[in-house]
Amino acid sequence: MTESPTGAHDDAAPHENHAAPAGQAPERPATASPAGEPKKKTNAGPVVAALAVGALLGGASGAGVAAWTVSANQAGGQTQTSTPQTITVNNSDEVNAVTAVAAKASPSVVTVAVSSSGAGGTGSGIVLSSDGYVLTNTHVVTLDGETSDGTIEVTTYDGKLYKAKIVGIDPIVDLAVIKLVDASGLQPIEFADSGNLNVGDQAVAIGAPLGLSNTVTDGIVSALNRSIQIASSAVPDDTSNQDSDGGNGNGNGSGPFDFWNFGQDPGATTTRSASISIPVVQTDAAINPGNSGGALVNSAGELIGVNVAIASAGGNSTGSQSGSIGVGFAIPANLAKRVADEIISTGSASHGLLGATVKNATSDTSDTVGAEIGDVTGGGAAEAAGIKPGDIVTAFNGIPVTSATDLTAQVRALAAGSTTSLTYTRDGSSHTVDVKLGELK
Repeated sequence: MTESPTGAHDDAAPHENHAAPAGQAPERPATASPAGEPKKKTNAGPVVAALAVGALLGGASGAGVAAWTVSANQAGGQTQTSTPQTITVNNSDEVNAVTAVAAKASPSVVTVAVSSSGAGGTGSGIVLSSDGYVLTNTHVVTLDGETSDGTIEVTTYDGKLYKAKIVGIDPIVDLAVIKLVDASGLQPIEFADSGNLNVGDQAVAIGAPLGLSNTVTDGIVSALNRSIQIASSAVPDDTSNQDSDGGNGNGNGSGPFDFWNFGQDPGATTTRSASISIPVVQTDAAINPGNSGGALVNSAGELIGVNVAIASAGGNSTGSQSGSIGVGFAIPANLAKRVADEIISTGSASHGLLGATVKNATSDTSDTVGAEIGDVTGGGAAEAAGIKPGDIVTAFNGIPVTSATDLTAQVRALAAGSTTSLTYTRDGSSHTVDVKLGELK
């Protein structure tokens, strides 16, 4: 099956997505022939302690080939097999760090297929609990705003199929939680502290690009404290029109990175409801349409981000887009965990509101990059903190602010009612104040 991505508004920098032609099931990996018995190995590899991967043993539910992980008992030099996985290894003596990471994290990544009348698409998801809570993107489960009640089917790493229902969506940061029906024994992902990431850290992306389940790509963390703005049909019109800290399009630090539309012919266009600004981890690990909602993990196989978008060099006149050019984006794990926990607990997540409109600072108004405050809402968080029109915000919550998109993204990343620091310049002097955020309605 060939995926048919449809027209994005901005060919130069579209949002990553994963459309499939209506009526077609997502493509599945071809089945390989089983190989011989795994060789015993006591040196488990440099990354995941006491972990190596043996040779192929056989298929799993007809969905692909299963490999066995081999755990080495360093005290006694003995080996034992654990759960079968769809990580293909033909030479167990040559496994590397990425093999070990994939063997650990792949059981926690699933393929999500969504369909509705006349539309369909595939994405990825991340297992949160043994009984089937799964984290993914809002644009995956809503077909980028096409449906609120699509049929969701989830394929686990070992080929098991489950129906799933939406627990809650959060279009403000493009996250959603679904629940698999009658699931048990799943392997939850382990979360890392994304606040401890460094540029240059290893990053491994796992997901289902173009419907190809259990795909693994390797790279590094290319940049931190990056923010992107994305046009989304899943966001209600009035969300971006309320006092939105630049979410109405005033200033754009990068992007917009546009969603590909589900279930439409190449070159088709739709009217976008709103834009969202989200903080992201940038990586050069190859991320393609269908990786949305999948895992970006570190060298220990722990989640550092939820893959959400790619930049593209452009497409052709029909509106189709190219794949990865080494500029991919993931929602930081700390933000994803907060939102997922709130959705599971209450059905929704909250987001901060500064109470001011913003735009990019220019050389006419500032000698440094930042977000320039426009209108300030009476009784809002900004006014309470003494922030005035014309102030240039240069840092928020300890993170540098270089644009309106940066400020909006960082404000939205915090829960409503959070208290944090904000640094701004006024008349050439820098000031830092505490600000207690309001709530985005």
